Amino acid sequence: MLATGATVTTAGLAQVDREKIYQWINELSSPETRENALLELSKKRESVTDLAPMLWHSCGTIAALLQEIVNIYPSINPPTLTAHQSNRVCNALALLQCVASHVETRSAFLAAHIPLFLYPFLHTVSKTRPFEYLRLTSLGVIGALVKTDEQEVINFLLTTEIIPLCLRIMESGSELSKTVATFILQKILLDDTGLAYICQTYERFSHVAMILGKMVLQLSKEPSARLLKHVVRCYLRLSDNSRAREALRQCLPDQLKDTTFAQVLKDDSTTKRWLSQLVKNLQEGQVTDPRGIPLPPQ
Repeated sequence: MLATGATVTTAGLAQVDREKIYQWINELSSPETRENALLELSKKRESVTDLAPMLWHSCGTIAALLQEIVNIYPSINPPTLTAHQSNRVCNALALLQCVASHVETRSAFLAAHIPLFLYPFLHTVSKTRPFEYLRLTSLGVIGALVKTDEQEVINFLLTTEIIPLCLRIMESGSELSKTVATFILQKILLDDTGLAYICQTYERFSHVAMILGKMVLQLSKEPSARLLKHVVRCYLRLSDNSRAREALRQCLPDQLKDTTFAQVLKDDSTTKRWLSQLVKNLQEGQVTDPRGIPLPPQ
């Protein structure tokens, strides 16, 4: 009996919880109740597995989230964004990330070009904490998209300015923002279409190689194993392209060829393996297929 009672109680709590979710979603439509609803729903986004379809299909909800984003555009230039404004819009962005991550809503999210509303935030350069938090949360939405390894995501992103935006953040952002931006670039490169796009012109490749080179130099002074891992993986993937491989033979930073990062990578067998494979690829001119399996030279 006790077990049955416990089950009923849990089910009852779950139902009460869902009623609260419905209430908060409805409250997003009203400017007076929206701020609290954003906060409460953003806390629940991990625990409510079907929150994304509920948000997407409920009347006026996505429009309300986009209104939150557009409302702070005037605070970007000149940069007057406050911590309160930043926290509020980041709660809206967290809900959009939830929609971007979900298999049922991702395609519609891309078809509506919603990521483009975030790009003005990625253009910002102010180093204040509210702006850093805004950029990082915006990158999180794009990161959630590329993490799915869906071809349609890469195809969409390649029609936008995401690569130069990520490169700028990789050069001058906080360590955390650099890490997420480099992860996004890595995911684009790991897609065959993305690799071909970046290696299609010398200008695109040289921009990527220049920023990665600057990052290696910076990492030799201020090491970060997590960031270095993504940088090395980007270089390794570039070496899968024959034209890029030829160029990397000339411009790969010396710090990746010597023992500069030996201490940082001493416990990271994966990155050490990637680094040795990269050096091997460049030394031998060996071709690798997209899965990273070495093929004999032709």
